[in-house]
Amino acid sequence: MSEVHDQRAALSNKTAELAVAGFTFALGAIVIFDSWRIGARWAADGPQTGYFPFYVGVIICIASLVNFVHALLISKKNGAFVEVGQLKLVLSVLVPSSVYVVLVGFLGIYVPSIIYIAFFMRWLGKYAWWKAAFVSVGTNVFFYCVFEIWFLVPLPKGVVESLLGLD
Repeated sequence: MSEVHDQRAALSNKTAELAVAGFTFALGAIVIFDSWRIGARWAADGPQTGYFPFYVGVIICIASLVNFVHALLISKKNGAFVEVGQLKLVLSVLVPSSVYVVLVGFLGIYVPSIIYIAFFMRWLGKYAWWKAAFVSVGTNVFFYCVFEIWFLVPLPKGVVESLLGLD
């Protein structure tokens, strides 16, 4: 996986610029909407809560529109933002990481962390199963001791920890 073989364009610079400009415009619009909802005017005693965030949202939206127009003017020979091979490498880390984050919400932090570390050691590192299992379990036992026992900082726990009486 260290070499990138597929050099076809997966996404052009123009498409990436338009997508980011649209995304930041949407964020700015959310800030404007919510700031207006909580009060974005100047009151008798000074600015309301949403006054300054409202104008930050306006600036974000204006900058996004400028970027959007600039992206529309990019010539057709603008090159690739990312190639297919590069995108596959990024997604090979992004997808499992996203699944990990979702699992933490359901299973707590320890079980998904064991799976996550073991998966990456085995899949990307090509380590033996017993090494991946030893390191992933050992790492989580270490963090359990450090956070839960020594620092008394509770981390999110799930069903497995409840069954073991660790919650």
